[in-house]
This record gives sequence, structure tokens and C-alpha cells, in this order.
Amino acid sequence: MNYLYVCELDFSIIKITAHFKLKIMNKGSGYAYTNAQLSWLVVLRILIGWFFLYEGLAKILSPNWTSYGYLMDSKGIFSPLFTMIAENPTMMAITDFINIYGLTIIGLLLILGLFERVGCLAAAFLLLLYYLSHPPLLNVEYMLPSEGTTLWVDKNLVMMVAVIVLYFFPTSKIIGLDRAFLKDRSSYVRK
Repeated sequence: MNYLYVCELDFSIIKITAHFKLKIMNKGSGYAYTNAQLSWLVVLRILIGWFFLYEGLAKILSPNWTSYGYLMDSKGIFSPLFTMIAENPTMMAITDFINIYGLTIIGLLLILGLFERVGCLAAAFLLLLYYLSHPPLLNVEYMLPSEGTTLWVDKNLVMMVAVIVLYFFPTSKIIGLDRAFLKDRSSYVRK
């Protein structure tokens, strides 16, 4: 059951009346995107998917790749946890496996639009771990070079927020392999 709320605001000084429509989604109902909104959300999903896929493939193609150095270089309040993981060979093997194949699978899910929301949650989780491992803090220097000069906000945090946006505004049921599981897609795009 869909609920449609219409809010009318009257700005008498400017003589403008604005109508805002908010469509609340229940289980099984859809979103109404404009073509521009849909296009940019799909572009964002595919670009983030490519970023993850390429990161994973680069690690697969580097036979000696390990996240050991990255974890040992961790700073911040969670650095003891990341150091403990790096010093335990079993945990290190699991961490490398999750990084290599997690990045690759997440990238494929986002690019193909298959289980998009699962991919977004997994991406947000990995990005949160990366952010907590190497937080952009004042007077903190890392062995590995960072991308630019950052304070509190870095690419991991920005990308994490972007995948959370994609989670709440999914597009794979319109443009993606998830579309095959839907029967009625006519209400998903607003002109």
C-alpha cells in the first residue's frame, strides 16, 4: 500500500506556490525517479562498482598482494585491533581473502545491478573499516601516501556516504539484472 503525501507551501511575499510530493515506499512498492535522477544514480552506481571491481582485480593479479602493511600502518583508536589482525596469520589470510574477493564481487554486483542493496551494504562496511584503519586526523602520518591533504573527510568516507545514498535510492530494479525479478516496473520512472 502506497501513501502519497502532498504538502502545499504558499509564499505570499514572493507569490510562489510550491507543491512537494513525497512517495513513501512500503515493502514491494517502488520509487518514482525523474529520468535525470535515474540516470545519475545509475552512473554513480556503475562508477563506484568499477572502482571496487578494479581494486579487487588489481589485487587478484598481484600474486604477492597482502593488506599486512596497510593494517600495521593503522592509526587511531582501532589501531590495536588492526595490528592484532595483521599479526595473526590466520586472520591475515581471511582479511586478504575478504579484501580481494569482496572488492571484486561488490564491484560486479554494483555494475550489473544484481543484489544492489547487498552490494551497497558490503561496500559501506568495507569502506568503514578502511576509514577506521586510516582516519584522516591532524598530525598523523602514514607510511603509504594518501590522496591529497585531508582532515576528517577522505575518499573512503565520501564513497561510504555515496553507497549509503545508493542503498536508499536503488536503481537496479529499473536498470540492472534485478529488473528480471520485477513484474511491474511502470511506476518507477517519473517523466
